[in-house]
Amino acid sequence: MTLTAPKPHHFVFVLLPRFSMLAFAAAVEALRVTNRMTGRTCYSWTLVGEGGEEATSSAGVAVRLSGDLEVLNRDDTVIVCGGIDVQNATTKRLVNWLRREARRGCAVGGLCTGAHALAAAGLLDGRRATIHWENLDSFAEDFIDVNLTRSVFAIDGGRYTTAGGTASLDLMLKLIARQVGEETASAVADQLIYASIRTDRDTQRLSIPTRIGVRHPKLSAVIKEMENHIEDPISPAVMARDVGLSTRQLERLFRRYLNRSPKRYYMELRLSKARNLLMQTDMSVINVALACGFTSPSHFSKCYRAQYNTTPYRERGAMAADRAERG
Repeated sequence: MTLTAPKPHHFVFVLLPRFSMLAFAAAVEALRVTNRMTGRTCYSWTLVGEGGEEATSSAGVAVRLSGDLEVLNRDDTVIVCGGIDVQNATTKRLVNWLRREARRGCAVGGLCTGAHALAAAGLLDGRRATIHWENLDSFAEDFIDVNLTRSVFAIDGGRYTTAGGTASLDLMLKLIARQVGEETASAVADQLIYASIRTDRDTQRLSIPTRIGVRHPKLSAVIKEMENHIEDPISPAVMARDVGLSTRQLERLFRRYLNRSPKRYYMELRLSKARNLLMQTDMSVINVALACGFTSPSHFSKCYRAQYNTTPYRERGAMAADRAERG
């Protein structure tokens, strides 16, 4: 008796305007190499998007599409490939299409900022999900019913999300291990010169010592506290006491390694989050100020202008004008 080869698992990649090329390519390459390593077609895929003709990545590379947003087979897996300005790319038509295909039984995932489109469609409510760290703040404000994590990827039932970049490869290797086998997944990673496969328990950002270029445990502990208390700032004196330092010792530590005071460093963290919220959400300027620990809008505006040489209102206006220019 002749055994019939398993039917290929089909992926439908939805390329949004200004999608991340690396996140998309990493995912597709993992599928291609799996077919090559096994000597059979384990996976097939098509590329779709609104209009059905082509999609241009954030790097300016145009990719020809196979078709528009059409009815799929219920055992297909939909992967939304996001990138820059995902809010503008998440159209009502896309949201309705995602809801329909999910209702019909399709597994649905998002690469990089693609999780935003899934969340807008209500497909991540009550589920564990992740998104690129630059978008974490705005995502948390917009979608309070999503169990947001900082992991490189997240799998919750038939919902897959990644932080972007090479995290797409980690997700695909996990799916390949499940669907084809651990040995094949390892062989694919080896073929792609990917020596360290991450899991959904790995966080997406570099450690604080690596990011700041300084390995000092007490300094790292204080910075972590600052990052965890943006909306409700803590006094540097309290943070110094918590790590067993005097306020003066903490001042010297920041001056020596970061060339700024703890107060200044903390302010820069808060303003950085404010800028992300202004550019990535529709939150009012007043609500952005409150989310970043400013109780006075005038004080927020003054600090923002000193840091970025523009006011929060002008920043928001410039962003809106840029979006309108791109159509």
